[in-house]
Amino acid sequence: MARKRSNRNKTNIPSKYILLALSILCVIMMVLSYATDIMSGPPQAVAGYTVIPFQKAISYAGSWLFGRSRSLKELEELRAENEELRETVKDLTIKMNDLTTDKYELAELRQLLALDERYSDYPTVGARVIGKDAGNWYSTFLIDKGSNDGIKVNMNVMAGAGLVGIVTSVGPNWATVRSIIDDDSNISAMVLNTSDTMIVSGGLEMYSNGTIRFSDLQDEDNEVSPGDQIVTSQISNKYLPGISIGYIKEISDDSNNLTKSGYITPVVDFEHLDIVLVVTQMKQTKE
Repeated sequence: MARKRSNRNKTNIPSKYILLALSILCVIMMVLSYATDIMSGPPQAVAGYTVIPFQKAISYAGSWLFGRSRSLKELEELRAENEELRETVKDLTIKMNDLTTDKYELAELRQLLALDERYSDYPTVGARVIGKDAGNWYSTFLIDKGSNDGIKVNMNVMAGAGLVGIVTSVGPNWATVRSIIDDDSNISAMVLNTSDTMIVSGGLEMYSNGTIRFSDLQDEDNEVSPGDQIVTSQISNKYLPGISIGYIKEISDDSNNLTKSGYITPVVDFEHLDIVLVVTQMKQTKE
């Protein structure tokens, strides 16, 4: 307890008195320093032991403070430059991302332009995908065009290099599209070079391997082989004829020995869909 009281009773010397004392000491040392220039003998020797070391200390302290001040200034300049560089990098990153997006969209638009030119007999309207079902693939999805834009149920939808699917429902400014990989999708199709017909069926489980299935192919002359192109057929009532679906990957005889079945690799990437073309021309009757 006594030790605590003694600590409380201690007086602290105000900093202004310490500064005053140091200032007086500096003045005395300066006077002594000047005196050393006119004195000789013992006083000069005494000054050599007292004044000169103090002068050196002051000189060292001054140099250190100057260097410290300069370092702090350089540090602030470096911080300012670093902040400017951060902002520059941020701006460049944003611009690079925009350029990447623009490049991707340009490539996609070029594909759609080529597709539109390929099927120039069919009038089309461009639309952007604005939503889709859960999962990795676009089995069913929403587009930003609807009845206000002339979109109707059963209009065909294209992207990439061919057929995406068909419009199943329409609102004023939106429409739902069911793609050819959906489990409920069935398309009357044909082999382009032989005109042999088949049924192309969707299936998300199958598409996990990048393919969809075809069946009921009648190839009596055995002319159909892997690599042949499959397109929508003339006898389809919903799908316009001649739109590319994909290419045969595998083909095999059915157990009845009358028909064949196998797998098709679609020409559309159903994992990445952003912009599509809706064909505004329709078949007159429904399947």
